[in-house]
Amino acid sequence: MREFKPNRRFRPKLPDGICIFAISDIHGCARQLQDVFAAIDLHLSRAAPARALHVFLGDYIDRGPASRQTIDLLIERSRTHESIFLKGNHEAFLLEVLQDASRLEAWREFGGFQTLMSYGLAPSMRPDRDEQYELVQALQRRMPEHHRRFFDNLKLSFLCGDFFFVHAGVRPGVPLPKQREEDLLWIRDDFLLSKEDFGKFVVHGHTPVPKPDFRSNRINIDTGAYATGVLTLLTIQGEQMLTI
Repeated sequence: MREFKPNRRFRPKLPDGICIFAISDIHGCARQLQDVFAAIDLHLSRAAPARALHVFLGDYIDRGPASRQTIDLLIERSRTHESIFLKGNHEAFLLEVLQDASRLEAWREFGGFQTLMSYGLAPSMRPDRDEQYELVQALQRRMPEHHRRFFDNLKLSFLCGDFFFVHAGVRPGVPLPKQREEDLLWIRDDFLLSKEDFGKFVVHGHTPVPKPDFRSNRINIDTGAYATGVLTLLTIQGEQMLTI
């Protein structure tokens, strides 16, 4: 467990009584997600806040072995715990593929074929045009309706107290309410290298780091679970930020 304390006069804070559990970039790592849920349950058994929120920062699918199971776990968890689900660039890509089968080959480069396999499909290494169409049609048939609703209803960001939760980051110099979806889901260096005060403390993922990367204006909690086996949990309560 590691505690983070901003090295600045203003320390971001959540409203009294609220505790947030933030998780990013699960990427089909269902076993690690179950471990995180167990850690949250242990925390809640010891100290129950007035309101506990689960905030998921996107990229639930692709690369890892169990995308379908991951979505099942998230939906099931949301039935008993207040949850906010944000969109990642991988979910955006999936929605594009479902509308346009020609995008499937590009999705393969993003680990999309692991998602196809988790839904029981067996794509060839280089599917031709006909197979691409057939695979997308088969995915649409095999994807449960509640999974499709999950993907369709993802939010782009979440604001609570002094914290702004998003998948990739924000465009420096642009007010938070005017951020473009493309930047919220895809931005890297322009955001990561910025020392700008964004108006809120940004909690994000998208760019894998060896350990949670804490800066004066943001924290990156994507620790590359699909490659490292490490899925980071960030707990925020009041001014306290802890990672496990």
